[in-house]
Amino acid sequence: MLCKKKPIGESPMREVARSNSANGFCPACLPAEGRRKETVQIKRILPVRILRLLLFLGVTSLEAQVESLPGLEFGGLAPREVTVLVPFGGVPPTTTILVALDGQNRVAWRIEEALASLRKAQRKTAPLVVAIPAGPDRLDEYGMAGTPDYAGRGRKAAEFQHFVIEVVLPAVRARYGVKADPERTGIMGASLGGLSAFDLAWRHPETFGFVGVFSGSFWWRGDNTSPAARQSSRLAHRLVRETARHPDLRLWFEAGTKDETDDRDSNGVIDAIQDTTELMDELERRGFRRTADMTYAEIPGGEHNEATWARALPSFLEWALPPSR
Repeated sequence: MLCKKKPIGESPMREVARSNSANGFCPACLPAEGRRKETVQIKRILPVRILRLLLFLGVTSLEAQVESLPGLEFGGLAPREVTVLVPFGGVPPTTTILVALDGQNRVAWRIEEALASLRKAQRKTAPLVVAIPAGPDRLDEYGMAGTPDYAGRGRKAAEFQHFVIEVVLPAVRARYGVKADPERTGIMGASLGGLSAFDLAWRHPETFGFVGVFSGSFWWRGDNTSPAARQSSRLAHRLVRETARHPDLRLWFEAGTKDETDDRDSNGVIDAIQDTTELMDELERRGFRRTADMTYAEIPGGEHNEATWARALPSFLEWALPPSR
């Protein structure tokens, strides 16, 4: 499975069934049964006026109208239907777009509940959420563009990035009339999707101005021969060090104290936390400022699952979104 630092067989911790591992899904990234049916059921059922009335009366579970962009495809990637959460009350040209990777899990992330809470508090302007589901080749589509890991995984990452930037976002902007503005375009993901979101934003600052990474797979490495090699060959850290000019980007990171138990260098800090905080150290050396440019949320007792990421999501949205007008 690809949320793990260790390849299958290296450690039994958090292993999944072979049938799931072959597709690159960890338990937290598996599509939930029946979610497609739920999406269709709530798609455009009620007039906007009625939905606004429900919100006024305190009914917040219908915070976003669910629409879809079916059959999007690019190159050799599998076609997929992209779900769009459209805020009620209209979509002005300056609406923030938030791309969510592993979008098949948006219900488990409780995205609509988090958006409803923000709107009810009247603190933030609701974004247009673009939930892109993972394909059957998630192991190869996610990762880092042009830089497969030691096992050759991530071979289609560059192609997937082109799919997001050249197919999905243009289709969304054309349909909803939203301006292309990096400051109001962000991306988020968890685990391997978090690494992919970071890589997308880092390589394409002309498109993305902020990124949210939940339990990111920053262990992704080029050499697996020894503990020292695993640490020194972490690919995201190398990317930050070797980029000639760092992008204009805001970054938000999360890790849980129970994300895992692995401690590669036996320093008493689990790798999920160490990999994240040491990436932030690399970013700081490149000129990124803590708090102003990057933020870290450590969740006590937080695990490598969507329940934890759902807990952290409101904090990310508070950080990411512009204030209500």
